[in-house]
Amino acid sequence: MTKEACNSEVGGSMSRRKMLRSVGVAVGAAVLAPQWVRAQTPPRPAAPPSTITQPPRDFGPGAAPTTYFTDPDVLTIEPAFDGVRQPNAAIQRLWTGALWSEGPAWNSVGRYLVWSDIPNNRQLRWIEDDGHVSVFRAPSNNSNGNSFDFQGRQLSTEDFNRRVIRWELDGSMTVIADSYNGKGLNSPNDLVPHPDGSIWFTDPPYGDNLSEGHPDTAGGPTNPDGRLKPGVGAPNAGVIGGQQRQNPAQVYRWDPSGSLSPVIPEEDIGTPNGIAFSPDYKTLYVISTGKGPGQTGPGGDGKIYQWDVSSDGKSVSNKRLFTDMTVDGVHCGPDGMRADVDGNMWCSSNAGLGYSGVLTVNPAGKVIGRIRLPEACANLVFGGPKRNFLLMCASQSVYALQVQTQGAAPG
Repeated sequence: MTKEACNSEVGGSMSRRKMLRSVGVAVGAAVLAPQWVRAQTPPRPAAPPSTITQPPRDFGPGAAPTTYFTDPDVLTIEPAFDGVRQPNAAIQRLWTGALWSEGPAWNSVGRYLVWSDIPNNRQLRWIEDDGHVSVFRAPSNNSNGNSFDFQGRQLSTEDFNRRVIRWELDGSMTVIADSYNGKGLNSPNDLVPHPDGSIWFTDPPYGDNLSEGHPDTAGGPTNPDGRLKPGVGAPNAGVIGGQQRQNPAQVYRWDPSGSLSPVIPEEDIGTPNGIAFSPDYKTLYVISTGKGPGQTGPGGDGKIYQWDVSSDGKSVSNKRLFTDMTVDGVHCGPDGMRADVDGNMWCSSNAGLGYSGVLTVNPAGKVIGRIRLPEACANLVFGGPKRNFLLMCASQSVYALQVQTQGAAPG
């Protein structure tokens, strides 16, 4: 090869190298360019900030994988938690777009999750086979808690109509309870079915406001001067349930015969909220939360208490503290809870970023694990074909986490 040819070959090679390097830089710049450079690309919805990761973690179903093996926001506190967590499962955000998500219930036959978006006055449904979310019922009369009984019928509490209802298998609706001793209920909140056919529910005053139900008529505790008009925006032509608060905030048992009886008075619970049975139905757990709107008493204390259920399943006794919901000196305010088949209680937690989510508490009342969510968690339920997914209603969203245990209740 001549010197000129060699120089030409070297020059050509160098030119090709420069060209490839330029192309590589251009491609890299396109990949690494900030969002304002790629303005033509449709923006992805912003995800809530992560509890621990930076940049913020995207919980959405189309997000990139977040974990290699263990999810950094599922924390083992005691070794026993390793027996019920699924080590290679990551928290997923199934859907977002509510104003306040509450009352999740799992339908095992239909394989769907139903929950309440209370301020939007609707129930939503997530279908397991394709992840589709749609409006299930609207208006829902500001429904709050939901469950399915042992016959597969949906049970709901309605803040607006201040009652407990049941949807029959033929699609008709039955009012289970709307008053006690001739006086209207406050705003039934959470409920749980018993194998004997009874329904146990809490009746705090949280729905006695504009956001989640309606205030009292003039002169009532939440509307003493009558400035608020409770019938405005009523879905049923101004006919509202429960004109004024007349009963204390307590826990009730509805019997299949139709009778309604208080089982825990207000002085024993403060303000009752979430409710659940142990797997053997021998223990009743009730969450005591803070003072509700218009409530004049001291209200609850943000702890969970337990009672022994009588052998005939009609009363309770022997009140005692189950857990004070404190982790690292932080009080994690509870709202709802459900039991797994081992008797562990999975309790929602509301305590700000890093402590909002779920606490898993063993039957002895010891916190053994935590699930951290970027939103305050209101309530949860076990679902999925094997009932081994924890489905969590958290503020605007619904999250899921696969676990190595099963839910104890039907839904």
